Amino acid sequence: MKLYLIGMPGAGKSTLGRALAQNYGVPFVDLDEEIVQLEQRSISELFAREGEEYFRQREADVLRDVLARYPALVLATGGGTPCFHHNLEVLLETGLTLYLAVPVPELVRRLLHVAANRPLLAAAPDAAALEVRLRETLAARQRFYDRAPLRCTAPTCSSEAIRQLIARYSTIA
Repeated sequence: MKLYLIGMPGAGKSTLGRALAQNYGVPFVDLDEEIVQLEQRSISELFAREGEEYFRQREADVLRDVLARYPALVLATGGGTPCFHHNLEVLLETGLTLYLAVPVPELVRRLLHVAANRPLLAAAPDAAALEVRLRETLAARQRFYDRAPLRCTAPTCSSEAIRQLIARYSTIA
């Protein structure tokens, strides 16, 4: 089984991904953590020193490498991963993709205290600005996220709810 979690920053991809991987007995990989480990620098530092284009290309390369290395896994992608370099097509062709849909006000609540550490959110000085930035980002990414065959909408996204969703999908797919 290869299960890919996509969605906005703060959607819970890493948290739910770890629980799902444990439930299914497969490795968990956080794509951003994999990039940080390989690059030996933070995502913020990569954006600041190399730019977003470099990061997005590196992200695509690492994604393909990870998928080739693991015959089964749960993968938490970065929020923008599906939107660049045909990454979504790779995900859709090689495993089951699940979109974790979280309302923007909930994302603001989850991200407000860590936004300064996120390169694409760091310029938002307060909750109102963060909400505007998240709404703009979601609007640009929604068409990619909506192509995932599975969707779980917060607040009902628990590892058990996702397991049931996958089981139902597997019986009809």
